[in-house]
Amino acid sequence: MAEFLSIKEASEWASNYLKKNVTTSNISYLIQYGKAKKYGKNGTTTVNKEDLIKYYKSYNGQRETNWREKLGNDLNWALSFDNIKELHNENI
Repeated sequence: MAEFLSIKEASEWASNYLKKNVTTSNISYLIQYGKAKKYGKNGTTTVNKEDLIKYYKSYNGQRETNWREKLGNDLNWALSFDNIKELHNENI
């Protein structure tokens, strides 16, 4: 049986799953761009947890693999800052 999560629940779940902060805006982005299907009743948006798992499994680590294929195995992925979330703040 499918497990449906609110956007807030999905961001909390994804944060725990990925061991990094995933915001509600990140989840909304996935829905908006068709990476996770939008479900809902009575104006409440939910996502299927399995959709999130599939998305994060396909994405997680794929960028590193693609770059290693292009640049070779001596690539120091720690210097990519791939694990750092972008911050948009006009006060910085």
